[in-house]
Amino acid sequence: MPDNGQTTIPTSAFRIPNSGRFDPITLEILWRRLVSIVDEADASVARTAFSSLLRDAHDYTCMFTDSRGQELVQGTFCTPGQAGAMALGVKRLINSISLSDYRPGDVYIVNDPWLLAGHLNDVCVMSPIFHRERPVGFTACVFHHSDIGGRVASDNRQVYEEGIFIPPLKLYDAGELNEGVLELIRWNVRTPEEVTGDIRSQVAANHVCARKITEMLEDEGLDTLDDLADEIIDRTEDSMRRAIGRIPDGIYPYEGVIEGAGQRDDIRIKLTVKVSDSDIHIDFDGTSDQVDWGGNVVYNFTYAYVFMAIKSAFDPDIPINEGAIRPIKMTAPEGSVVNCKFPAAVAARMQIGHFMTEMIFKALAAATPDNIIAESGGTPAQTNIFYGRRHNGNPWLTMIIRGGGLGASSRMDGHHCAIFPANGANTPVEIFESDTPLIVKERGLVCDSGGPGRMRGGLGRKMVIRIPADEFAPEGPTSIAVQAGRYKYAPQGLFGAETGALARFLVNDQPGDPSSLTLCRNGDEIQFYSAGGGGYGDPLLRRPEAVEADVRNGYVSLEMARENYGVVIDPESLAVDLAETEKLRSVRK
Repeated sequence: MPDNGQTTIPTSAFRIPNSGRFDPITLEILWRRLVSIVDEADASVARTAFSSLLRDAHDYTCMFTDSRGQELVQGTFCTPGQAGAMALGVKRLINSISLSDYRPGDVYIVNDPWLLAGHLNDVCVMSPIFHRERPVGFTACVFHHSDIGGRVASDNRQVYEEGIFIPPLKLYDAGELNEGVLELIRWNVRTPEEVTGDIRSQVAANHVCARKITEMLEDEGLDTLDDLADEIIDRTEDSMRRAIGRIPDGIYPYEGVIEGAGQRDDIRIKLTVKVSDSDIHIDFDGTSDQVDWGGNVVYNFTYAYVFMAIKSAFDPDIPINEGAIRPIKMTAPEGSVVNCKFPAAVAARMQIGHFMTEMIFKALAAATPDNIIAESGGTPAQTNIFYGRRHNGNPWLTMIIRGGGLGASSRMDGHHCAIFPANGANTPVEIFESDTPLIVKERGLVCDSGGPGRMRGGLGRKMVIRIPADEFAPEGPTSIAVQAGRYKYAPQGLFGAETGALARFLVNDQPGDPSSLTLCRNGDEIQFYSAGGGGYGDPLLRRPEAVEADVRNGYVSLEMARENYGVVIDPESLAVDLAETEKLRSVRK
């Protein structure tokens, strides 16, 4: 299951010697208070952000560090790709400036993909936290902005095509807004009011975080965060190392392919996971070179989803900070598709980067089968960007993220329509239709899309969007950019289970090209099918009553119940015929 930084702190986290100046009870209270502070900043985004991608889909991450740039706490509902990349990138950004050069009221803005979260749409705003006239920490948030200019399709060849590139700049200098920076951004995006409004929301989130931290320091009589940070980070590292220590030492290889966008060549991923006592080293030697389309992944983003796999599988409960990443090292050849060089196109980096988590799972499947899940239909996240003009000429742009079926585990069926390994939420139909002139004609689960297994994969989803042709029709064509996958290779099951269903993209019932911009006319209908998750274990071992429930709920058809599960169900009563089921299964085994 995905790790969302849950606030549960197990008692075992406090069972280490030389605990320092904080007794266990005080430490737990302060630790939980720090998590609640970030979550309060996180909640402020939902109240102040302009775009639905942030307000509703929650595609952003808030965090803060100590004075040395070490990540201390991240939001409970964060996005792993952003959070994992921020732990590396924000530390580097902070330490690129002398601590003595920061001033109260400074705010920095940057979206360099190689420094942070891998593409231009992820914009970071970072601020120093001052207490008693000196910097004691830093707060930062990354928002996935719906619009950053540029051409939004997957088939871009260089990052220059993908929008405005913002190097580290001062957005506020000692509390004074740099209007020039904001104006530069405004003139390079399609929806300037929304983009600049979201940037102000980022500044507000940092302000909330900084104010609450200084209040806590004042309440506790602390001059610095660093002592508390050391205690929390060391305990987290100890917890992580004990979890890794439960994996048998050895070298675990995996080699697989990821489909290229459209008709492009497949990408070969080759990795080894080396476990040595409490250390893990992941090496991508032998992986394909970077490609001439937007699926290239920067080092930070690859590391984020490698880290996601290890953390969520082996130590999911303790909150994430610098201590969790210390035992996990990664190497990847520079110029490879998982460690690309500037100026590679990177806008669709999740089409490859999201696969890193399941590939680590596959490498470790034999060593720890109960800690992993099968491949998921929400890997990669299905991202759709819609742009056009209303009938009155005003521009509109929105982005939605759609999930697929989650892969099953040894203990449970996969969830339906999950965005994994990324974290996010589905945008409500009502919000989508209010943000655009488009109409959602249909949205629902796809029967038989979950991979059959002892535990069934989660179902994919169908979504049909119609472009109106009446007085509310858009002016001119509507462009749709699709950043997705699973059109060629379905999510695989584990240990004798079957695959989930493939994803599909149709325009007026005909296959479309999801790798390039699709220009649609008024009256067109676009159908998006997300993939189903892979199953886990032999389908003939699934409990007949579970198959019966699936049929009653519309998850599995009568035909699939018989063909894949060996379960005979009466078409009238929808009850299992146990005698016929036992007879059929005895023949099939």
